[in-house]
Amino acid sequence: MKHILVIGAGRSASSLIQYLLNQAGPQNWKVTVGDVSADLVEMKTQGHPASRAIVFDVHDKAQRETEIQAADIVISMLPASMHIEVARDCVRFRKHLVTASYVSKEIAELDQAAKKAGIILLNEIGLDPGIDHMSAMQVIDRVHKDGGQLVSFRSYCGGLVAPEYNDNPWGYKFSWNPRNVILAGQGTAQFIENGSYKYIPYNRLFLQTEKVEVKDHGTFEAYANRDSLSYRKPYGLNKIPTMFRGTLRMPGYCKAWNTFVKLGWTDDTFTIVDSENLTYRDLMEAFLPGKGDVKERLRAFMGIDMDTAILEKLEWLGLFSERRISLVNASPAVILQALLEEKWKLKAEDKDMIVMQHEFEYHPAADTDDEPAGGEAPCYATSVKTKKITSSLVVKGENSVYTAMAQTVGLPVAIAAGLILNEKIQARGVLIPTIKEIYEPVLNELEHFGIRFVEESFMC
Repeated sequence: MKHILVIGAGRSASSLIQYLLNQAGPQNWKVTVGDVSADLVEMKTQGHPASRAIVFDVHDKAQRETEIQAADIVISMLPASMHIEVARDCVRFRKHLVTASYVSKEIAELDQAAKKAGIILLNEIGLDPGIDHMSAMQVIDRVHKDGGQLVSFRSYCGGLVAPEYNDNPWGYKFSWNPRNVILAGQGTAQFIENGSYKYIPYNRLFLQTEKVEVKDHGTFEAYANRDSLSYRKPYGLNKIPTMFRGTLRMPGYCKAWNTFVKLGWTDDTFTIVDSENLTYRDLMEAFLPGKGDVKERLRAFMGIDMDTAILEKLEWLGLFSERRISLVNASPAVILQALLEEKWKLKAEDKDMIVMQHEFEYHPAADTDDEPAGGEAPCYATSVKTKKITSSLVVKGENSVYTAMAQTVGLPVAIAAGLILNEKIQARGVLIPTIKEIYEPVLNELEHFGIRFVEESFMC
């Protein structure tokens, strides 16, 4: 019997745990799920005979070591900053580890030790990062195999609310870590376009957006991710002239969110004096210059970046109300997060939606004369002969627990863990799923859950 230890039973772990328990009988697995919340692990495991639900504190060294030693593979669904101690123990006790988080510098430094221990520390195998890597590499490898030369790669992803459950003017509800949404984009976005490096500072990020059309699902707006350049090397695209990664939102969201950025409400570096005694109107007053009507002062402060639609969104949140904040010594970001968690909460029956789209442009091999189906489409690159592939994914959740976010983050993790346990993946060391040995079987299994990309090809 193989023993799987899952650490963390939060929002993104629902479908992961369900998959492991559904497979536990046929695969002869035992699944231990640990979380700081006893109620959460009991809810996620539901007394399944192959499960063991425990209260788990990752900072409890003795408990952590005991549980990791007893496992054959560890799945960490903790916040990224908490993975390192788990990873070090996995190396020490020669246990495989799978996470959905970006590879940190500390994790990367364990590569040689992991290889020596004969284990895999597989990271970035959730949605974004994860499915984005795998689906992109599947097309990139195919183009390269056929002798093509990629000249542009643009990738977009967004976790949204399904249109039929969109009942607020922002067109957004939380299906993953709210704090990450509040702090999104801080820093400077960087990418390359037509051979030139481009930079967008945080104060312009939500104004410098672009439209993205997804077939049968309409128009979205995208803002640039913080770092598109670091993906060139793992994708084997070091010399590509255009590479851009962006986050999708519904039209109108970004310009409205820019109000919070310009006001300073996404700042988490200081606390508001007597925040518990302030109303939301008081807080707005505190961040605006001058005196007089709050709405008029906000209009004047934002200038051309303010319109009626934005004001309506802010009004809907209650930002001009006399409602008390009631958070003690809170930062602006914490205050904003608490309000949005209330206003943007998925109702029990709500369904979320994941949208991902890749756009590839490439020069085909000289002897490839067939014109792809699909007609013509605008291309970012120009060439005598350039082809474009658009690869799109849209997934809707079942409800507020088994969300599309939980499916697309958790299922790739669970599938990869099963492949490792069954010795279908032989690679070792610190890895991300950009190699065929990993991405091909994971993508094939995901198709059984309706997670599949639709491709269109065009001649530019």
